[in-house]
Amino acid sequence: MLELKIVKIDKPDDLNFILGQAHFIKTVEDLYESLINVPKAKFGLAFSEASGACKVRCEGNDTALKELACKNALELACGHSFIIFIKDAYPISVLNAIKNVPEVCNIYCATANPAEVIIAQDQGGRGILGVIDGLSPKGAETPEDIVWRKDLLRKIGYKL
Repeated sequence: MLELKIVKIDKPDDLNFILGQAHFIKTVEDLYESLINVPKAKFGLAFSEASGACKVRCEGNDTALKELACKNALELACGHSFIIFIKDAYPISVLNAIKNVPEVCNIYCATANPAEVIIAQDQGGRGILGVIDGLSPKGAETPEDIVWRKDLLRKIGYKL
């Protein structure tokens, strides 16, 4: 019997997170190494094993973010998944490094939006089917919206 569930990611409104899938016990250490090189970034991460001891392995350079990652990973309870919470940096600053970790198979989302994870569960375990990231569009971008978007990117330092 297959059951579908939705798990809401528990986080402050302005905190970014990355949710993905990986496949080996050293994932938590390799993800830590990919994140620690981002200057001033604070992070916490958790990786859920899918075999052996089936533990949630948690690391980070910020105790509160590490605890938040562990709490959310336990709530998701999906084997071989990982979740990373980032403060004082954007996911764009770390995504390529994370994707280059040999154990990483998939990235489901990288966002600060409210998010819900769609999970399938059977008698053997749970797996992530997808993510509901934020809200539905409210229309097409107007010329005023284009000006706002371009100004924002310059304000936060991503464009000249």
